[in-house]
Amino acid sequence: MSDGKRLAVLGAGAVGGSVVELAAEYGHTVTAFADSASAVVDADGIDTAAALGSKAETGRVGTADPDAALDADYDVLVEATPTTLDDAEPGFSHVRDALERDRHVVLANKGPVAERYADLMALERESAGDVRFEATVGGAIPVLSTIEDLSPAHVTAARGVLNGTANFILSRMAAEGLGYEHVLAEAQDLGVAEADPSFDVDGTDAALKCVILSNVLADGDREYTLADADVEGIKNVPGSALELAAEDGQTIRLIGEATPDGARVSPRLVSQNAALAVTGTRNIVQLESEHAGQLNISGRGAGGPETASAVLADVGRLD
Repeated sequence: MSDGKRLAVLGAGAVGGSVVELAAEYGHTVTAFADSASAVVDADGIDTAAALGSKAETGRVGTADPDAALDADYDVLVEATPTTLDDAEPGFSHVRDALERDRHVVLANKGPVAERYADLMALERESAGDVRFEATVGGAIPVLSTIEDLSPAHVTAARGVLNGTANFILSRMAAEGLGYEHVLAEAQDLGVAEADPSFDVDGTDAALKCVILSNVLADGDREYTLADADVEGIKNVPGSALELAAEDGQTIRLIGEATPDGARVSPRLVSQNAALAVTGTRNIVQLESEHAGQLNISGRGAGGPETASAVLADVGRLD
């Protein structure tokens, strides 16, 4: 475990806010914290409770310009702004700024890793700083660090349930015999699904995670983006299909698969007793390795404190 680090946290949503709230428990100091409209900076460590309280009350973490956070004294930039596709901005520029200053970067934002992986790795090679991104795949589940420990060259595939919203909907449909629209509305009422759930139910979120895994497994041999992934969501899965599957002791899950040759996501039949048949919002990843066999890692794939734990674990791995 590294010594305590000074963190600049960009993004004040559930993950960024949780990183700020929990940093001290992990021995780190937050010297800068920014949302899209403001920032608070203090080289000795910000008042995290005041910043989070200000965000809750006023919608702003502080009174400084957001760019002030990038100019602050910090050891590690935590990029927790919302994931964007294509050019992955503004997250990618934030990362570039930190690496060009030879600072470390820990990403919760999937965009730069899924859409501009080669650019990201090129920046890292030219920097004294390191890039880590455990939190981009599987929330609290230590998927990437496990692959790192095994060595990407010895992991042939990763597959699993990588989106809690889609899994909640499918498992509820199966358990209660309800249709997609009914369960989606229920999920939205419970806060499990967003008002616009397309990112989850269309398979995009799971596909981004699989693209990241494929990039890691390819280990520099080639680069993948979302455009390379074969993606099918769950909107067209009828309740009758789940009923028929149950008659044969099976169920349907949205399964993502990543190999060094690419990524795909689609609804698939799995045995009701299989490890992949997790229920509710739980995630699971199966790693196929050459020497260690199959490893199953399961846990909470989303949530502020859960994902922040992965961010802070990455911070702890930095020298």
